[in-house]
Amino acid sequence: MSPESTGQNKHNLTVYRRGFRTWRGNRPFWAGLFTMLGGAPIAYFPYADLKLGNMTLAMSTTAGAGSLIIGVLLITLGLTMWFHSIVRVFAGVAAILLALISLPVANIGGFLIGFLFALVGGALSISWAPGEPKPDAEDPHAVPSALDKRQPEGSGYEGALHGAAVPRQQPGDHDTADGLDGGTHRAG
Repeated sequence: MSPESTGQNKHNLTVYRRGFRTWRGNRPFWAGLFTMLGGAPIAYFPYADLKLGNMTLAMSTTAGAGSLIIGVLLITLGLTMWFHSIVRVFAGVAAILLALISLPVANIGGFLIGFLFALVGGALSISWAPGEPKPDAEDPHAVPSALDKRQPEGSGYEGALHGAAVPRQQPGDHDTADGLDGGTHRAG
């Protein structure tokens, strides 16, 4: 390497990795991944052949078409969780129902592997909620937090903890600690 060379450019990899992290954080990524991983063995095992020397073991049953449909639907629901996260609750419920249906239909839910992955993926999809972005300190359009709920300056009320409105002291008011006005009661 010469002194003039810039060396290996790691910038492109860092940009891609940060972009993927942002994309992954805005959707139920793990729910979709587990659901797709659950659909693969459910669809695959009824059509798989295991060869031991000259002997072939086939797992195929009469429920092969049902297994294929359940597996493809689970993979589709996983992709839906990734790319249309607004329907994540529907996709999660559907994934759980398909996982439960795969137990009697698809070789005990893909020998329990696909069943467990789809069940966990559906539960993660139902429980996922999008995060709220953090407001910047300099952002004038930032939403105030719950502790900063104050009334406007000219409203006559000061904000207190938890947004309770407390009357502001006027210059002529002389309340003491016991709540009495010190004997300067005026009939009104």
